[in-house]
Amino acid sequence: MSTLHHPHPGHTLRDQVITPLGLSVSEAAQKLGMSRTALSRVINGKAGISADLAIRLEMAGISTARFWTALQTEYDLAQARLHKQPPIARLMPDVPFTS
Repeated sequence: MSTLHHPHPGHTLRDQVITPLGLSVSEAAQKLGMSRTALSRVINGKAGISADLAIRLEMAGISTARFWTALQTEYDLAQARLHKQPPIARLMPDVPFTS
């Protein structure tokens, strides 16, 4: 299990894209075709980067949709690993790999 800190992808969007470009949240939201409230929720870590937003970011030239969805997935998995999970029985037997 990784102990790496995974920042919320919205913080990455804010700190690595919106702020360096000198955009206000309203300006960035308008350019991405979304409401200021929706973008604000993402960049403040209250909502995740959806597949739809990831595609919009790709269309705006800000990396690829796959990058943004992978970042969101890594964050979601890291958050899930922080929670205690119930006992789980293996469904598949351990099968050694042969070479």
